[in-house]
Amino acid sequence: MLLDWLKYQPYELGKVEKQKLLLDELKILTESHRQNCEPYALALKAQHIDTQNFQSIADIPFLPVRLFKLKELKSVKNEDVVKTMTSSGTSGQAVSKIYLDKNTALLQTKVLTKIVSSFIGNKRIPMLILDSEEAVKNRSNFSARGAGILGFSMFGSSRLYAFNADMQLKEQEVMDFLEQHQGQQILLFGFTFIVYASFLKGLEQSGKSIDLSKATLIHGGGWKKLISEAVTNEAFKKRLEQVCGLKNVHDYYGMVEQTGSIYMECEAGYLHTPVYADILIRRSNDFTLADFGEIGLIQVLSLLPMSYPGHSLLTEDEGVVYGEDTCSCGRQGKYFKVIGRIKSAEIRGCSDTFEGRI
Repeated sequence: MLLDWLKYQPYELGKVEKQKLLLDELKILTESHRQNCEPYALALKAQHIDTQNFQSIADIPFLPVRLFKLKELKSVKNEDVVKTMTSSGTSGQAVSKIYLDKNTALLQTKVLTKIVSSFIGNKRIPMLILDSEEAVKNRSNFSARGAGILGFSMFGSSRLYAFNADMQLKEQEVMDFLEQHQGQQILLFGFTFIVYASFLKGLEQSGKSIDLSKATLIHGGGWKKLISEAVTNEAFKKRLEQVCGLKNVHDYYGMVEQTGSIYMECEAGYLHTPVYADILIRRSNDFTLADFGEIGLIQVLSLLPMSYPGHSLLTEDEGVVYGEDTCSCGRQGKYFKVIGRIKSAEIRGCSDTFEGRI
């Protein structure tokens, strides 16, 4: 399949062009999943949805993201599945299972490369992974954490895992790595809570300092735990700068159910939608579209999920869109912030409705 939309840079299209592109492609994806995923087809039939009658991306039907923890949803044959990814979950909780064929996995890699390269450049650079290599041991069945590490690893010209299997910082190896690449741009990647709890707090408690003034940190996930410790994004960045001299820090929003479609944080502190994906904010009481500046449930739309019906998902997160094509950083697209998770009871009601239909 010729994917013409891959020719676009992540933030080059304005609203009119982007919405037309997304609508055309999401129509094709919706019909494809209807034909190839029986549970998805049953869900559309139960709601009397005509896949040929969408007038805007807001008309594209969504599935509650929790549904992937309850049902096996895929639009390819079992023998075509090359990778299964699972969401992060606490002990005893069900996890999402996302089935990828070769084309979908390749597409995820291509899009992730385009998005991240627009922030760090096209050349591979030395990379310090703020995690343990244990997280990527199983290459056929990835957790969200392992999938994130592997996906971002391709940006490293040389790579070092900063922690051992017991999540203890390998201090001497890290110092040797930084000395070896002194004066060079360095990429750091990690999951937010690990960066905070194991790296930042570890350095603060030891009283040691590492010069990361030329480094760029990309991190995501785990904000729920930081909020419980009363750590804001601003405070997190300030402490990193104090301990490491680290100024170039980018959070990102993403999920295993739409791997590759990440929303990067710009210099102004907002998350941005790329050409290949979008978000809508819906009111939790009736799922109508919220206005800019209004907090509601985040719906994520992506052109990447081809092997499973994950192209339009209602998340369990609340967020707010502040505008479109007008961010001070100069990037086109919607810019937004994630407020936090909603109460579990609210989303369960929505999931139960869909589960009963399929």
